Amino acid sequence: MFISQVIDVTIKKIKAQTANVLTMGNLALGGFSILMTMHGQHHLGLLLIFVAALADRFDGMVARKMNIESELGKQLDSMCDIISFGVAPALLLYTGILSEFGFPGWFFTVFYIGCGAFRLARFNISENNGYFHGLPITAAGCLLTLSYLAIPYLPMPLFMVIIISLSLLMVSPFKLKKV
Repeated sequence: MFISQVIDVTIKKIKAQTANVLTMGNLALGGFSILMTMHGQHHLGLLLIFVAALADRFDGMVARKMNIESELGKQLDSMCDIISFGVAPALLLYTGILSEFGFPGWFFTVFYIGCGAFRLARFNISENNGYFHGLPITAAGCLLTLSYLAIPYLPMPLFMVIIISLSLLMVSPFKLKKV
């Protein structure tokens, strides 16, 4: 009977951490994206951001489905999201084109990351009412990452407009229904 209890407790502990393991996968993918971008592997960095978005999507689904949502999980998810959808896409676009603008490129790269952090902090202290306030950082990060693919086709100043727009949309007060 003792072994049965140990196994039950162990299974419960593993189940409770399933969503957090996916969340840490999101963080790892974002971290590897940053490293790939720093080593000039921009397309691999881009791909890793999109795979991180899948992990981010599934961690919440798993937590809700298995009824293992927790305050720790919510905070951990935000910490990972700032890396995968704040720093990684901003660095990708900075190295791809924004570095050409000098100080304004630096400023708006950091501004984007700051707006993402603010948006996540605001989300963490708000109650869950079925709506997002402002553009979720995952969506902003994926759009910023997608814009990297348009570098050869769009005029350079448009990328400044894109990063400023996404930054402001994240901190704006509009409501967006959760899907």
